[in-house]
Amino acid sequence: MRIEMDTAVLRSSIRDIPDFPKPGVMFKDITPLLAEPAAFSTAVDAIVVSFGRGTIDKVVGIEARGFIVAAPVAYHFGAGFVPLRKAGKLPYDTVAQTYDLEYGTETLEVHADAFAPGDRVLIVDDVLATGGTARAACDLVEHAGATVAGLAFVIELGFLGGGARLDGYPYTSLLQY
Repeated sequence: MRIEMDTAVLRSSIRDIPDFPKPGVMFKDITPLLAEPAAFSTAVDAIVVSFGRGTIDKVVGIEARGFIVAAPVAYHFGAGFVPLRKAGKLPYDTVAQTYDLEYGTETLEVHADAFAPGDRVLIVDDVLATGGTARAACDLVEHAGATVAGLAFVIELGFLGGGARLDGYPYTSLLQY
């Protein structure tokens, strides 16, 4: 799902950091966007508009930058916020999903009681890259008994093909590189 908007205020707030976290990678840093009130509110509002008020019961934020964007999105929806964390970071009973990364595996967890059956869930993260984390989040939400209503990203790195791993799920990305 693509929304029509003037992305100049968002794009001008993204900082490129070469060779981070390793040589050859151009890291897209959203922290300047978060610090700029007009850019941050534009991003949050654009995500809410993409899915429509009253359509979401819970908003999942993927650790860690996804939390920052997901919490105000949840507020605007009048929905609950649910943190999706790396293994061992949540203090209560959890449900876990392990997935493959380019160089190893990672595990995401959510509290076992985070969702009611049939909850409509929006998953939010800062960047869609290869799609592994986003797909694992979808699987985890569904395993926990909820329905993935969609996904939202501030940035999509289209050249990495992550959108292909989200087949069947509606998603929006505010900026594409």
